[in-house]
Amino acid sequence: MANATMVTEFLLLGSPDGWNLSFLYFTIFLMTYLGTLLGNLLIITVTTADQHLHTPMYFFLRNLSILDICYISITVPNACVNSLTGNWAISVAGCATQIFLVIFCAYVEYLFLTIMAWDRYVAICQPLQYPLIMDAQFCIRMTLASLLSGLLYAGVHTGNTLRLSFCQSNVVHQFFCDIPSLLRLSCSDTTSNMVLLLVSAVVVCVGCFLFIAISYIRIFAAVLKFPTRAPGKAFSTCTPHILVFFLFFSSGTAVYLRSSATSDTLQDLVLSAFYTMVPPFLNPLIYSLRNKQVKDAVRRVMGRQLFSGK
Repeated sequence: MANATMVTEFLLLGSPDGWNLSFLYFTIFLMTYLGTLLGNLLIITVTTADQHLHTPMYFFLRNLSILDICYISITVPNACVNSLTGNWAISVAGCATQIFLVIFCAYVEYLFLTIMAWDRYVAICQPLQYPLIMDAQFCIRMTLASLLSGLLYAGVHTGNTLRLSFCQSNVVHQFFCDIPSLLRLSCSDTTSNMVLLLVSAVVVCVGCFLFIAISYIRIFAAVLKFPTRAPGKAFSTCTPHILVFFLFFSSGTAVYLRSSATSDTLQDLVLSAFYTMVPPFLNPLIYSLRNKQVKDAVRRVMGRQLFSGK
């Protein structure tokens, strides 16, 4: 058949051509992965065990930490094993699974970060209405809507990519399977794929970015009316969130909207690492080290554990 997939497996490229740095890649990936697991598991444990953190903000923070663990676990452990074994082959089914899960987690991460910005906006700008707006039913509905729409979004993109014919090289210039890399390998017409990527990026990514930007502009406008020290506290809390979202947004956009006709292996690897590894690694640092409530909760939980162990 003309449009049948002739390639039976893909060969991931763990490092740029001519680089013999497999152990270095393994070390960086492993340390990042372990740090991400430790930080996010700490947040999940503390926000679950401490009654003071059973609020909408920390409900979404716990969900974000669970998502981040899943997100980084899709690509990094496999890349670590491949770096040690030197076997970078992946089946077509395995490649499709990676594409689906990466897109799903990235999409839901965008929505969770957007909802968390909305939560802060309501808490600061409409404090009297906060319990009514951000009630338990709203939080659950928004979480389910994010997950279900993420399944649909990822399914459409994955299906649209895997319907293509791959009858040329099977070398994916990436440490995991992603859509841009596969589009470069296809011998089919990828115009519709590029149009779908562009439209979905504008609707989802730019939409979330504008929503977050407007939320924080209103937050900053409101806190400037507060007493002298309040604006500084709000800026120190919100700025890291904005920076991580912008890093996630810009690196992901750069990878997915680059021309499929051009490829810079090292640049692709760096950009992909930024949007798949850096946000899950930094989110726990932002929401724990810079958050007094979380640090106090860690002390309370650790104190109970030490007391019960005696």
